[in-house]
Amino acid sequence: MYALVDCNNFYVSCERVFQPQLNNKPVVVLSNNDGCVISRSNEAKQLGISMGAPEFQLREKIKANGIHVFSSNYALYGDLSGRVMRLLTHFTPNVEVYSIDEAFLNFEGMKIPNYESYGAKMKTLIHKCVGIPICVGFAPSKALAKVANKIAKKFPDRTQGVYVVDTEEKRLKALKWTKIEDVWGIGFRLAKKMLAKNIRTAYDFTLPQHEAFIQREIGVVGIRLRMELLGISVLEMEEPKSKKNIAVTRSFENDIADFDSLKERILTFASVCSEKLRKQNLCCTTVILYLKKNKFKVNQGDKYNFYRMESLPFATNTSFSIGQAATKMLNDIYQEGTAYKKAGIIVTTIIPQGQKQFSLFDEENPKYQRIVEVMDFWQKKSGERKIKLAGQDLSKTWKMRQNHLSQCYTTDINEILKVKC
Repeated sequence: MYALVDCNNFYVSCERVFQPQLNNKPVVVLSNNDGCVISRSNEAKQLGISMGAPEFQLREKIKANGIHVFSSNYALYGDLSGRVMRLLTHFTPNVEVYSIDEAFLNFEGMKIPNYESYGAKMKTLIHKCVGIPICVGFAPSKALAKVANKIAKKFPDRTQGVYVVDTEEKRLKALKWTKIEDVWGIGFRLAKKMLAKNIRTAYDFTLPQHEAFIQREIGVVGIRLRMELLGISVLEMEEPKSKKNIAVTRSFENDIADFDSLKERILTFASVCSEKLRKQNLCCTTVILYLKKNKFKVNQGDKYNFYRMESLPFATNTSFSIGQAATKMLNDIYQEGTAYKKAGIIVTTIIPQGQKQFSLFDEENPKYQRIVEVMDFWQKKSGERKIKLAGQDLSKTWKMRQNHLSQCYTTDINEILKVKC
């Protein structure tokens, strides 16, 4: 038996954990640079706020309906997500973290007499320890668990947030209720093809007469999905995979044409990439620079995405070496007088730090490693990047528009909740 645990309106729920006055009130969370809506409370959904709607188009509605607006606080969301995932291991050691707010659980070899009560225990523990509401869907396969979870979320009063597909009658009923566009792995384009073939529900997808069409259009992935919906488990739990690359990319609040300003952003992105490598005890040997013009301000047909790649002669995770490689590529790619909307640094060819091979001829300055260790120590102690590269902005890490940012209640000692007794 599998379960899919999904946190309800996760980003909004994270904001409500430390601000309970927002309960039962319309709340939305915006993307980077306060661009568009990426999370909505049920109350906001009822007011007609759609997912992905640009913030500037909603300002009048937000003001008229007293909707509470927040900028994305990924430090807080990531920390609370980690707490939820760790709590799930109390119920089974077989946990696959699927996304920041979803996880698959496998109960193979476990004797659980009542899955509904077991799911209720999950909800109670996570709400008590973290304050995040969840829904749980149980089924014999991962794809069916997705369907069961959607039913639990759609009908909270009838299911109490837990739904179990454990009989053939329930499976058929669930599949007939699920629209084809809501099936796990069926995107917008595939849904159009399915509808044209009169495959309108998940149940239609499983019918024998459509098997050849599914194999032709989706291949082995489609056949596996069909078997999963039939209740035959073919998708195994995935083990955590080793990192293939780490990226830090951001859109700028305003287009940047000045070289020094652009260089400062690139150095900051390179520094954060190196921090992520060190936190995971990894090194890289390849650095990629990414620049993007504002595609709405270039002539039709003109190029607006630019990449450069630099292979390092040694494996590294220091801000100095990665920053130097990024600066070198920026000098090559930068076009004077051109404004850029977005930039990023990607590090790849990643290896564990313990497997780093030293070179006889070309090696990194040994002082760099000691310096970044000091930088990491003071960052961990203060919660802020107190020591930076000389080319970085000393006052900010990101120059993003975050006009509605909440506190980092669990990740910054200076913003922890204070209780008066």
